[in-house]
Amino acid sequence: MVALRPQRDAKRQGKTVGRILLEALLISLIAWQAGAASAIVHVGIVPQQSSLNLARNWGPLLQYLGKQCSLNLQFETAPDIPSFEQRVAQGMYDLVYFNPLHYVQFHDTVGYQALAREKDRKLIGLIVVRKDSPIQDVRQLDRQTLALPAPESFAASVLPKAQLEAMNIHVGVRYVGSHESVYLAVSQGLFPAGGGINRTWQQLDPQTRQNLRVLWQTPPYTPHAFATHPKMPPEQRQCLLQALTGLANTPDGSALLQALSLQTLTAAKDSDWNDIRQLRIHYHPPGER
Repeated sequence: MVALRPQRDAKRQGKTVGRILLEALLISLIAWQAGAASAIVHVGIVPQQSSLNLARNWGPLLQYLGKQCSLNLQFETAPDIPSFEQRVAQGMYDLVYFNPLHYVQFHDTVGYQALAREKDRKLIGLIVVRKDSPIQDVRQLDRQTLALPAPESFAASVLPKAQLEAMNIHVGVRYVGSHESVYLAVSQGLFPAGGGINRTWQQLDPQTRQNLRVLWQTPPYTPHAFATHPKMPPEQRQCLLQALTGLANTPDGSALLQALSLQTLTAAKDSDWNDIRQLRIHYHPPGER
């Protein structure tokens, strides 16, 4: 009888190990099913920076929002702003973060609905030059070539061009694809000046920013919008709104905002961007440039 105990113990241990493995398999299956059941939300972020930097900066926020709302938020962007505009025009994104001009136009054409915006910040366009540049007045840019992100970058391209023309300052333009590319090009001396905005200027790596200075800035306007596709279910939209506007109320949420150089978010309504509409800027849809 004594000799049989090790065999019984071995059998008992075998059953225990098998039960543990089975339980682990079931837990994994349940977790997989829960993940698979989570609704996928395609999130489009305007490519003001490189895709790598955008993914690194926005990924933690999207993971946080996904946990709050039991959604699978997938980060997406485009190689450049014109390509991004084409994708927005096709309604490829469920949740999108884009500039005020984009919001006004794609609200009218696709039906994107305002969700949230920064509460106390205004959008300001900048013209930057190298710190050691002899250019001290914006009028010295006459007959110079500026680096700008893209034709429909509102505060970094559209506003500076329009206001320089109003001041009878005639400049050439080279579109380089993103705000980040503008700053790098000016820092490296490839262009005498370039356009950006206050938020991406603050996000710029210190090594590049220390080589630059702000020469001129535009008047303030309503900032970028978080907006949702008209087909997004109301319950998803409401949860995302609550999660976004509640970020500043917790240390973790505040850290996520700070990482993106965003201030406290508030619920937005379509009329918030009437100051953009009053400019009567004509927009050329993707493919018509």
